[in-house]
Amino acid sequence: MLLREVDYARPATVEEAISLLAKYEGARPLAGGQTIVNVMKARVAAPDVLVDLADLDELRTIGFSSDGLLEIGAMVTYTQLMGSSEVEVARPILAEVASTIADVQVRNRGTVGGNVCVSDPTNHLPPLLTTLGATFTIQGGSGERTVSAEEFFIGVYVTAVGEGELLTKIGVPPSSGSGDGFAGVTIGKHGTYIVNAAATISGDGARIALGCVGATPVRATAMEERLAGSDFSEESIRSAADGLGASLDPPSDVHGSSDFRRHLAEVSAVRAVSQAAERRTGA
Repeated sequence: MLLREVDYARPATVEEAISLLAKYEGARPLAGGQTIVNVMKARVAAPDVLVDLADLDELRTIGFSSDGLLEIGAMVTYTQLMGSSEVEVARPILAEVASTIADVQVRNRGTVGGNVCVSDPTNHLPPLLTTLGATFTIQGGSGERTVSAEEFFIGVYVTAVGEGELLTKIGVPPSSGSGDGFAGVTIGKHGTYIVNAAATISGDGARIALGCVGATPVRATAMEERLAGSDFSEESIRSAADGLGASLDPPSDVHGSSDFRRHLAEVSAVRAVSQAAERRTGA
């Protein structure tokens, strides 16, 4: 299906992009275009103005902040994540998960910022960034603000980025000896997830988040509490996950019933935590 007529702007600076987004009520940012172009073709979204961020090189950088956070620009592609030496040193799980997203063409064009701002419950990065304790920097006409993952993801296709604002970067704490894991079941090898789970184990304990079981990533807090002081043996992890599915209220669709998703949530959580436990430094 052909796109309906839409105005197009290609700003040279972040400030210009924000000004355009604020000026036009129906304006939407265009990052990799992997999602918005398809929903426009399907007539699900009909923005009046597309603000193309392609020339904003300052949003394509990966580096470290003065306080040691791994900083990922919103326009960084999945392929950049996969090839970044900074990511490899600080948080290699990001590159690992990025390598499983869709296909080469999508990974070359799709962006980290686009992935999280779409806030699709089946996306890979929201639950992973939630467990990693990521922060999100949002810039608007009145300046910058930084929010946590729990504050950033508000609902299906809804985030803390408001009208006339732009996500500029994501900050991720380096691993510092912690272990990270990610597991789930997809529709085909590189398809969307039916359920996924991300886990991080550090000296502070375990952080676990589930995807595809709610409008936003769901923290498995009861499982985290049961794992406090655990030796993270297979038996203890399985015991901690017992009953996790019963606490969830996932949707049913053609790919799986609610009960099936509840079962997959427990299985995925066990796999993600087990993987994270194996990857702890000295484990």
